[in-house]
Amino acid sequence: MKILQLILNILWVILCGFWMAVGYVIAGIICCLLIITIPFGIASFRIAGYVLWPFGRTVIDKPGAGAGSMIGNIIWFIFAGWWLALEHILTSIALAITIIGLPFAWANLKLVPLALFPLGHEVVSDDEARALRGGVTIRD
Repeated sequence: MKILQLILNILWVILCGFWMAVGYVIAGIICCLLIITIPFGIASFRIAGYVLWPFGRTVIDKPGAGAGSMIGNIIWFIFAGWWLALEHILTSIALAITIIGLPFAWANLKLVPLALFPLGHEVVSDDEARALRGGVTIRD
């Protein structure tokens, strides 16, 4: 399974992951220019890492995220989220046209909600997500 994830991640980086990550890094840099938007920049950098190498990892809701995350997500949506989501949608259309890129198109579409509302989520490995859903304690 790890070999398959490696192959999928390498193909992902070649087909679209690199450019998607660049978009998030640019958004993160812009957000970090002002002190008040640094949390948005940090979220953008975190998502850039996920978008660069997504297979074998997943996004889960962050426990304890509340009204602050909701307000932040509204602000994010207005200033950055919509164009990052649009980037995912356009890339998924281009990949779907190739037929062979259909799995990657679907993966891009699954990233749209995270692009729109990134706060209140965290990226974890698939194993960690399974353990958290099953109530199993995770050891390093």
